[in-house]
Amino acid sequence: MEGDLIKIREWLLPLSWIYGVGVSFRNWLFNVGLLHQQSYDIPVIAVGNITVGGTGKTPHVEYLVRMLDSIARVAVLSRGYKRKSKGYVLADDNSTVTEIGDEPFQVKRKFRNIYVAVDANRRQGIDRLINDEATKDVDVILLDDAFQHRYVKPGINILLVDYHRLVIYDKLLPAGRLREPLSGKQRADFVIVTKCPEDLKPMDIRVLTKAMNLFPYQELFFTTMEYGDLYSLYHQGTAMALPDLKKYNVLLLAGIASPEEMENDIRLKCRSLIPLTFNDHHSFTQKDVETINQAFAKLDGPKIIVTTEKDSTRLLQTEGLSQEVKDSLYVLPIQVRFMQEPEEELFTNKIISYVRKNSRDSILAKGKNARTANDGDHTGNRTRTISFRDN
Repeated sequence: MEGDLIKIREWLLPLSWIYGVGVSFRNWLFNVGLLHQQSYDIPVIAVGNITVGGTGKTPHVEYLVRMLDSIARVAVLSRGYKRKSKGYVLADDNSTVTEIGDEPFQVKRKFRNIYVAVDANRRQGIDRLINDEATKDVDVILLDDAFQHRYVKPGINILLVDYHRLVIYDKLLPAGRLREPLSGKQRADFVIVTKCPEDLKPMDIRVLTKAMNLFPYQELFFTTMEYGDLYSLYHQGTAMALPDLKKYNVLLLAGIASPEEMENDIRLKCRSLIPLTFNDHHSFTQKDVETINQAFAKLDGPKIIVTTEKDSTRLLQTEGLSQEVKDSLYVLPIQVRFMQEPEEELFTNKIISYVRKNSRDSILAKGKNARTANDGDHTGNRTRTISFRDN
């Protein structure tokens, strides 16, 4: 049921109150203009959350990339969490996880024709993308995990809310997992309840819609995560249909923020499951490698290792995995699906309309395919960024 994974540490509520005072004061400084927000003359779409932990940001960013890639030159800008590099880095085909971070690496590996850049200073990152010779033909910038990065004023702000950790039932850090007070959701243009169960009923959606208590200018959507066929990490071209998991005992290898949902899903699709979990963005050590090798060696056959796409980016650069592990290590891809078809059409139309109306490229504004009509520098007149609420 909704909110079933929320755990409140009541004894820490006094500290949550102190934390909330600080965060609310920061938001007030932005609201009254004492801290400046920068707008841009290019479509900027921010995707993020107000909770600690995974809400499905990367799959939703990938959904937007698939939607926009055929009509616009897309750039994804992330801070590149836990990367070893500093400052602005533009990814290329030779970039590594240590240079740009696991999530940007995953996006770049899947979408080689888009720009992927990392910079903790999002304003600097946007300035580089729109002004550097290599990327100045960019049409739209997707900001990954940027809901709290208020120095940038996006044209569309998308807030993701995990169905299993609904913000309306949560508390501020450290008692709960909220990064800021619930009132922060007011900044969102779109709110998406993610990771919904596939059997979510229309009545449940109506109840949740009322409980979320959004403003008239805000749109509420519901998505679920769909698993694709598994593919071998080390043997290109080797794949396995998801239903075939029922033949195997599975060692689930996951270093993500919320592995419980994936554990529950995979457990229903295989003979048996042993979870081996690590912290989000975990860098695998030699001790971890030994643990993985030993855990898989002890598992009865027929057996297989299943991991996430994000974990696979770090495992590729991890040495010491046994040959048995490499031969049996499969990646389980995830994609976003809207719960109701009219919702998906509405979401798509609003995103594309915003991008076309606010594009620097006159070809895009006319609704033509920019990639086939003009693959060089754009010379269309620049227009100011119009907030989605004004469209």
